[in-house]
Amino acid sequence: MGIDNIWVFAQAANGEPTTGTLELITKARELGATVTAFLGGDAGPIAGALGEHGAAKVYATGDLGGSLPGVAVAAAMQAVIDGGDSPDLIMFPQSYEGRDVMSRLSVKLDRTVLTNSTEVAVDGDSVTVTTPVFGGTKLVNSTFSGERPFLAAFRPKSFAAEPSGGGAAEVADAPVPDLGAAGAAAVTAVHVEETTGPKLDEAAVVVSGGRGLGEATNFEMIETLASLLKGAPGATRAIVDAGWVPYSLQVGQTGKVVKPTVYVAAGISGATQHMVGMKGSKNIIAINKDAEAPIFGVADLGIVGDVHKVLPKLIEALQSRG
Repeated sequence: MGIDNIWVFAQAANGEPTTGTLELITKARELGATVTAFLGGDAGPIAGALGEHGAAKVYATGDLGGSLPGVAVAAAMQAVIDGGDSPDLIMFPQSYEGRDVMSRLSVKLDRTVLTNSTEVAVDGDSVTVTTPVFGGTKLVNSTFSGERPFLAAFRPKSFAAEPSGGGAAEVADAPVPDLGAAGAAAVTAVHVEETTGPKLDEAAVVVSGGRGLGEATNFEMIETLASLLKGAPGATRAIVDAGWVPYSLQVGQTGKVVKPTVYVAAGISGATQHMVGMKGSKNIIAINKDAEAPIFGVADLGIVGDVHKVLPKLIEALQSRG
């Protein structure tokens, strides 16, 4: 029987597919199955990019008219499946909308879900996903059993988004059925935090600060250094919880997962929960006055020193280069 048909729940922002969407489509393509994207919205602007990364087809609901995506997309998915086009596996991003759609579809189809995964493998009819537990110190492999489709969600940055050179995906309509009372909820406003520079989870360089900075005003050094390196600032949960910086900058198990080319950890001890979010970085530079700090265990370059002395010198050197 095999795993021949994989769906990916697709998301778009500003007329482009999200990085997470392209990561999942690339991985689905590598598994050797026919890949179909399922989008809540108009697929026209992104059909080309979806096809380029491996999607042969994209089901699109069209304009949702302000309805909550989870309710509408799950109902549309069920309708297509009940109509005879049923996938073997549906891959979701571990995002708010991804989890919302997946949980609702799980109830509609009476299927188990596996979440927070970082890898997936196919062996004949078998699908196994890998999930980090205990702060990422252990990996658990879980194999689906029972009826298909299997439903699995994956952390961002688990896979690389790589084009395959394919043409635009075929677009098919997936009308949203009558949602009844569940469809009454609507999105009335969307808050988008203002940012400058590259996005944290997409930046090639990330400079993060932790409790070792001492006080909130010192985070300005992190922002300045990140700007000079054309990167993005990040933070540990400790200083987010302390109110120094917004949650959108948090890197770690309960924040964003980043895999930049260079990750600078300043005043960060290296708690397991933080390292889960950044240990996949290609080059890790740690600055901490405690030579025994766990962060040095994953660092490619370690600087044992006071961040209040090291960072100003580094900033000064970069500024002098013009």
